[in-house]
Amino acid sequence: MAMNDQPFIETPLEDMILSAQKGDQGVQHHLLKSYQPFIAKCVSEVCKRYVDPQTDDEFSVGLNAFNEAIMSYCPKKGGSFLAFSKLVVKRKVIDYIRYIRKTPQAVSLDEDFNEEQMENPVEILAVTEAYRKEQQTLSLREEILDFKEKLQSYKLSLDQLTEVSPKHRDARETAISVSQMIYNNPEMSSYVRRKKKLPLKGLAEQVKVSKKTLERNRKFILAIFIILDEDYAYLKEYLKGVG
Repeated sequence: MAMNDQPFIETPLEDMILSAQKGDQGVQHHLLKSYQPFIAKCVSEVCKRYVDPQTDDEFSVGLNAFNEAIMSYCPKKGGSFLAFSKLVVKRKVIDYIRYIRKTPQAVSLDEDFNEEQMENPVEILAVTEAYRKEQQTLSLREEILDFKEKLQSYKLSLDQLTEVSPKHRDARETAISVSQMIYNNPEMSSYVRRKKKLPLKGLAEQVKVSKKTLERNRKFILAIFIILDEDYAYLKEYLKGVG
């Protein structure tokens, strides 16, 4: 390993990616250099043959794609960087090969190359779908962890919600409707955010639900309000099936 690579030996990969995204060209160069074997392997899997980093255009395409992956990777979306970059590299190389084949008078990269040699489209779809599901799972997990923290600020917990959630469908639908009404009312939503509780007196005057019922479902209504009030894409989608 070159002397100038020493500072990167124990640096976590995601930290280096973040540094590169912030403009550290030294880190960016290190990543592009040290991951060339990985890039070559990804490109070879698409081309179904050995790819020479020094002479093959496909490798250059893969290298540029890896650089794009460095700059566009977002750990908050879930999934590892290597899984993400592998997908980006393979997609770019496949697109390049198809472009070359369709371009008149283009220099053939491999006279014996045919569509069958390219990575199976079904495999690409499977990898894409697997990565999408992995991202969704990780994003949902992050939302739930954040939701648990927000619940604590309201002196609530997931265990409590399991116990107090309305058992009947119509009761759940009514409680969700009340939460939506509060969320859409600037004065009430502001009150809930500030006080971390329901404005029971004013609420009972605006909904066709008794104050006693509102009190009984108070924790559930607050929990739904939190979901509506936060940027929870997956939990909001889940709400559609709660009723």
